[in-house]
Amino acid sequence: MLELLLLTVTALLGLAVGSFLNVVIYRVPRGESVVSPGSHCPHCGSAVRSRHNIPVLSWLLLRGKCADCRGPISGRYPLVEAGTAVLFVAVAAKFGLSWELPAYLYLAAIAIALAVIDLDVKRLPNVIVLPSYVVALALLVPAAIAEHSWAAIVRGAVAGIVLYAFFFFLTIFRMGMGDVKLAGLLGLYLGWLGWNAAVVGAFAGFLIGGLVGGLLWLMRLADRKSRFPYGPAMLAGAFVAVFAGPAIADWYLSLAVPGA
Repeated sequence: MLELLLLTVTALLGLAVGSFLNVVIYRVPRGESVVSPGSHCPHCGSAVRSRHNIPVLSWLLLRGKCADCRGPISGRYPLVEAGTAVLFVAVAAKFGLSWELPAYLYLAAIAIALAVIDLDVKRLPNVIVLPSYVVALALLVPAAIAEHSWAAIVRGAVAGIVLYAFFFFLTIFRMGMGDVKLAGLLGLYLGWLGWNAAVVGAFAGFLIGGLVGGLLWLMRLADRKSRFPYGPAMLAGAFVAVFAGPAIADWYLSLAVPGA
């Protein structure tokens, strides 16, 4: 019963956070405040009424159009809201009612925002990535204290430094500094879970990025000179590791070392 309540609350929280992330995704790349002015139609500038600001439901009731000018509202808005809710529920199911849960819910939220922004403008804004280091430590350190798991926070710090350094080296191969800064943050989170998660997350990011890039090249939607947003692949790889890192590592080890 408690688990069901937790999942329900995180789903509702995810919808609300997803609604805010839509504001972040739209305004941060434009250098606009995410606080003021309030939500408004990008076509006519009319303020969004409270009853029209209910995640997912309002978009469906308005049939994807502004209540005032009837201008189209992108279907991405409800997708971000619903996607955030789904990811929040998955994270809550993974960690349960634990000290780590807030930290990984925060990671889920910024992952959605950063992935969409990178796809839009091919940039991972410092205004999101850099403060997230502070937030991650502010949420994980209390967990380390409560659970007497100082080894986890030290391992996370080391993994963050290692991934930052490795991705910094890759800048000679056109890797962007935004990806480097994100790598350090993801290393902190994945290192907390274990070295297996850190290694699987980094490898999965490269694999997903390579597969998507190769597919775009085969479909002639990109060429060798195209600038590829790698952030979404890194974030997807990180969550593969969060949810299945140990299982993937054990599977690979059984293939590499039969009988292990």
